[in-house]
Amino acid sequence: MAMTNSICPLCADAGGALVFQAEKFRVIRADEAGFPAFYRVVWTAHVAEFSDLGADDRGLCMAAVTAVEQALREHLQPTKINLAALGNLVPHLHWHVIARFDWDSHFPGAVWGEPKRTSDRALEELVRGKLPRVEQGMAARLARLV
Repeated sequence: MAMTNSICPLCADAGGALVFQAEKFRVIRADEAGFPAFYRVVWTAHVAEFSDLGADDRGLCMAAVTAVEQALREHLQPTKINLAALGNLVPHLHWHVIARFDWDSHFPGAVWGEPKRTSDRALEELVRGKLPRVEQGMAARLARLV
């Protein structure tokens, strides 16, 4: 099992704004238009599937996903949190952790689906303004895991 893959975008680059870095995983804020609180937990080693990890690493990975979710819930009170580990286009293990709001352009549909309404830029900016505090809390939770 390769540790990195030179053509993998998640091996070659952070993949977004780095929030937290540990030996086995990192958390980044993705730049996804219309979704200001869109995070990814990216496993450091280049593995494609969750089942490629041993039991301890699966536990650590899910603890990291949980810590990100808890920070988003605590600081943003979203309508829902979406979790996804698709990896169809980028076969490198990563989890999407997305705070969703009933006012977002795609709610209640998937962020990758068709929009249901025009994006509310003012509400998106309000969420963006809270992200430094969210990420500080997120990093503190994540630091307790490693």
